[in-house]
Amino acid sequence: MFQRALPRRAVLLGAASVAAAGCSPPPPPAPAELVLATGPPGAVFREIGAALAGALEVNLPRTRVTARPSAATVENLGLLAGRAAQFGFASLDATLDPGAPGGGLSAIGRLYDSFLHLAVPRDAPVRSLADLAGRTVSLGAAGSGTEFTATRLLRLLGLRLRDVRLTQADAASQLAEGRIDAFFTLTGIPTPAISGLADRMPIRLVPLATEAGVLADAFPGPYVPATVPATTYQGVPPCQTVAVPNLLLTRDDVAEDVAEVVTRTVFTEADRIAAGHPEARRINVRTGIATGPVPLHPGAIRWFRATKR
Repeated sequence: MFQRALPRRAVLLGAASVAAAGCSPPPPPAPAELVLATGPPGAVFREIGAALAGALEVNLPRTRVTARPSAATVENLGLLAGRAAQFGFASLDATLDPGAPGGGLSAIGRLYDSFLHLAVPRDAPVRSLADLAGRTVSLGAAGSGTEFTATRLLRLLGLRLRDVRLTQADAASQLAEGRIDAFFTLTGIPTPAISGLADRMPIRLVPLATEAGVLADAFPGPYVPATVPATTYQGVPPCQTVAVPNLLLTRDDVAEDVAEVVTRTVFTEADRIAAGHPEARRINVRTGIATGPVPLHPGAIRWFRATKR
């Protein structure tokens, strides 16, 4: 059948439209599900993880994003290694431990630092870590970064005490009830469990400045001296301690496009993630690449490089 020839201008416009469509960027990656391993009740990992999962659901609208509760760092490393999660929070010291579960992991970026807290009632006779000898102390939940760091420290010092394993929330409750004498927690500041405890009863933090030096000398790299400021917890004086960087980790086999979207979400929507979570305000691009010996995922590298242009 005879067809009328199209005007040359229409032909050219049609060709241009086809070419433009062929050159348009592909749609955003859309895995069916992403699991983000977080932390226990009362922990910053748990709070930040839920906020990040909400932000990712917006940026990956065809993906179901799950913030999975956990004991925190060590369990998260195991979930990543066992392919039960694609992303997870972890403290740098446990991540670098030769005995840690893992392998095939890389970093989305450095987030914020956790501070080692040792909380006691204000009127307790405990003035130093050595005063805890023989007392009942929570070393954090089994599988947590707190348990890892506190246990490492006690072994270095040769200090023996009656240790129990409790989440931050449970440890705070048991301290208030007089069932334990003290508890450790390695977490961002302020951490909800201690904020709530300080509202219920007078407490203080035991100084760990000397212990910070012991850890740094024995394991150079992940440990730095730090101070919990006086404004962190209501009625709690400032306290010298040790800080450890936190990373958001992912598996090496996660697609670069997905890792790039997650990286962009973390570092461009920090204000949204930080709503109600002051510690997340410390997330920033300048320190995001400072992941130490842990390499950045190629997708994260791609985003950081594009950001510098």
